[in-house]
Parts: sequence; C-alpha cells; structure tokens
Amino acid sequence: MKHINSKLGLAAASLFACSALLADGTYPAVGEVKRFSPLMDELLHKDAVIERLTEDTFTWSEGPVWVPDGDYVVFSDVPEDTAWKWSEQGGLEVFLKPSSLDDGRARDPKGEGGNGLMLSLDGKLLAGDHGSRSLIEIDLETMKKKMLVGEYNGKRFSSPNDLVISRVRWPGTVFFTDPPYGLTDDDKSELKEIDFNGVYRFDSSGLVTLLDDSLGRPNGIALSPDEKTLYVANSQKERSVWMAYDLDTKGGVLGAPRLFSSAQHWADEDAKGLPDGMAVDVEGNLWATGPGGVLVIDPTGEILGLIETGTAAANCAFGGKDGSELYITSHKFLARIQTRTRGIEFR
Repeated sequence: MKHINSKLGLAAASLFACSALLADGTYPAVGEVKRFSPLMDELLHKDAVIERLTEDTFTWSEGPVWVPDGDYVVFSDVPEDTAWKWSEQGGLEVFLKPSSLDDGRARDPKGEGGNGLMLSLDGKLLAGDHGSRSLIEIDLETMKKKMLVGEYNGKRFSSPNDLVISRVRWPGTVFFTDPPYGLTDDDKSELKEIDFNGVYRFDSSGLVTLLDDSLGRPNGIALSPDEKTLYVANSQKERSVWMAYDLDTKGGVLGAPRLFSSAQHWADEDAKGLPDGMAVDVEGNLWATGPGGVLVIDPTGEILGLIETGTAAANCAFGGKDGSELYITSHKFLARIQTRTRGIEFR
C-alpha cells in the first residue's frame, strides 16, 4: 500500500472490505456470455465465468491497465479523482489520490481526474487527465506526475479521454481522443477552447497532429496488431459505432474514416452503455465496451459475442501473467473473465 496518499486517512480494513472475495476463496459470478458465432468458442471457453472482483465501490470506473512488474491492474474512478489498484495478493487498494495533475491552471468545477491509462515503452503510466485537460505521465517509482501535452494550436484540450501507444511502427507515439466529458455542460462549457472533439496523434518530437474532427463523441481508441488501422469508438446513443482509420507510414490518416462496426440496434433498445474503451488481442479481435457490456468484434467488423456484465462497461484490458485475463471496469465494480487468447501487449 505504499502508493496510498497519506492524506486519505483510509484504514486497510476498509480497503479490503471492498473486495468481493467469497469465503471459499472464489469470486461471485455475474452476468452472462452471449455467443452470436461459433468463433466465440475459440476465444472464450464454453464454461467461462465473469468474475466480480470488487463490491460496488466506484462512481464510474475506467481505463484499466495491467502492470506486469507488479502483477496488478490499475484503473480510474474518474469523478472521484482517484486511481485504484487491484491484485490477487493484495485485493483492492487506493493507488493514487488525487490522480490528476495540478498544473496551476483553471480547473473545471466538476473536479474529475484521470481516465484512460496506458503503460509507456519505458514503464511509466500515461493518463488522459480530465483535471489538467492534458496527457500526463506518472512515474511508478516516485508517483511524480508531469504534463506531456495540454494544447493544440495554442488552445487547451477539453478533457483527453483514452489513449493507445504505438509499439511497432512509431514506437512511443500516442494516439488519443478528446471529448468534452470532463467539462461542466460538455460542448456548451465556457471553458471549452477547441470547437470540435478531436482524435489526435502525439509523437516523440512533441508534435500534436489532428487526425479527425468529425466525431461527436470520440472515446475509446485502439490499434490493430500491425498498427495499420486505428479504431475509435463514438459514444453517442444516436450513433453507436466504431470507426476505422487506415494509417500511412508516418501515422497519418489515409482517406476518410470508414464504419467498422455498429451497435446501434442495442443502443436503440436502451442497453446499458455506449461504445467506449477497448482492447485488441493477438488475432486482431476487438474487445470493445458498448451497449450491453463488452462486444467481441472480429477484424472484419462482425460482432461474435457479448460479455454482459449487467451494468454499463466503460473499458477493458488484457492482463494476468500471460495476458489472457480480460479485466473490465463495469461502472461501480471491477470484473474479470478468462479468455483463450491474449492481448497484443503480451506477444
């Protein structure tokens, strides 16, 4: 528990009381897996169970990332400006509070913190930070935070949300989304400086490039295994879709974005959640949070199945020692399911 801020005054007993661990050492099962294609059996065993790892502890959980050096997952509670840590050995602990960076600039009264998380190539934690309206870096040894980028063309971002890091074609380049969720009144906020909600690239030289300004609510973002395709979720009930962008040799967009997959009929039926964060496995399948839970989408855009957690799921990430466990931030709790594949970070 070395990363707990001393000002929290939280007792260890209260932290571990949030665990959903049963007396027999197992976790309660929640929800169900729906299979729309036989190909789902290759990705999830027929008896795969969705495990509920915590109680209803969080206001809105987001952005999980697996930290292999410590065998734990870190995730955000965005409205509470808190990052949490969960491990098999230690259970649930507060990891960092506040999770946002105080850079001295005006902050929105919503007071939100970090959202999407990702490990950099040198093992630091990167976050889309609603509080400072920037991409920030957190040193996992010292827990010191610093801003990486906070503006585009001299104007502050709205609230950087989710991010993905290139590891193959442009090592260290960050692709990220900037919807207005961290601002009071969203697009109508008086603090909003950029008049669109963008998808951006931030490269190792410090250059920020706008890739798309046409989506109403760009949110989750991911790269294909070969990094030739960028995927972006659009979180609007009237346009519940995932878009695909073909990338050129420099990480720019080739042509117009194309519709990759749609969950519109689930959104129209008022299923809980909207297209949000996602993870990609070694075969190029997207494990994408959306209406109903986590939708499993093959590289052609076909939806193979649904991991239905019973709540709106915001994001997911592969983890575990071999990268085959899928961790799901499911509104107020953290969930997990064992898969038959592994995330691209574990190739």
